[in-house]
Amino acid sequence: MSSRQRLAQPSARLHRKARWPLSDHFDGKRFFNPTHPGSAPSPRVVLKMLREPRAKWPKFVENIGVPRLHATLADDEAALTFINHATFLIQFAGKTILTDPIWSMRAGPAWPLGPRRVRKPGVAFADLPKIDIVLLTHNHYDHLDLPTLRRLKRAFAPTVLFAAGDRRLIGPLGFPAMHELDWWDVVTIDDTLKITFVPAQHFSARTTWDRQHSLWGGYVIEHRGHRIYFEGDSGYSRHFAEIAARLGAPDIAILGIGAYEPRWFMTPVHMYPAEAVRAHRDLGARLSIGMHFGTFQLTAEAFEQPKRDLAAALAAEGIGEHEFITLLEGETRRFRRPGV
Repeated sequence: MSSRQRLAQPSARLHRKARWPLSDHFDGKRFFNPTHPGSAPSPRVVLKMLREPRAKWPKFVENIGVPRLHATLADDEAALTFINHATFLIQFAGKTILTDPIWSMRAGPAWPLGPRRVRKPGVAFADLPKIDIVLLTHNHYDHLDLPTLRRLKRAFAPTVLFAAGDRRLIGPLGFPAMHELDWWDVVTIDDTLKITFVPAQHFSARTTWDRQHSLWGGYVIEHRGHRIYFEGDSGYSRHFAEIAARLGAPDIAILGIGAYEPRWFMTPVHMYPAEAVRAHRDLGARLSIGMHFGTFQLTAEAFEQPKRDLAAALAAEGIGEHEFITLLEGETRRFRRPGV
């Protein structure tokens, strides 16, 4: 059975060596991007990028978004709360999902390494509702934060979905249900909720010796007629159109619009806002929501530049700003199922 057909197996799979099939993104030793096989930057190139001049960010920004986490949702509703960076709380009637959660002060291996946050999370950890499912897209520190995952395990013991090759990080945490996924793997939670791990164009590494040893991707979440796409990290490529062709156009697409300068380095792995607008169109999304900006200074662009560049890209394409929005950190929006 191919990786595109099989259902992901639960935690028992984590106790034996994973053997991923040879594919258009795995050569038997390392994962790679089908359209840009050599796009993963070397440590030398990363160091060169880190020496680039950077805009000065504020030291601290106050959040003004208002979370509404405990409203009763009907079967035809979904609620999305932007917490920070790539962390969203996605709520349905009876199910709560958390994406790429990070509540740590820094996005790095240990204090004082890694970029320091300039704002608090939009929702305090103590205020979270019960978390049923955690989605992890790849192993970069700003998306897979082990201290936060340990807190989630203690508080909620959720089901965790993660990319092929990351069981060495997630397995020892001892979550009760864990699914390690290749592209197009499907996890059926119950008769109301199905989640598919889908392609992205990015790379993986937490050290200089584990580069490309694990996969990266995004998720399509389907619940009672809602279809929500969460990108994770990705450069622009053909996979957005492929996702829509295989799984249908999403009602909501959550797309990265930050961490894109300098372009000589970032083009293969993070989208410029104008590319995010192209991805929005490729997907056929009814609504897109920008993310991956305004919390950690990962790259060279100015603090407010992603929102400005997004507004300019929408105007250039004649797309209304109501069709591709950003939320305040902590802000909750409720959405009705299409056609209701």
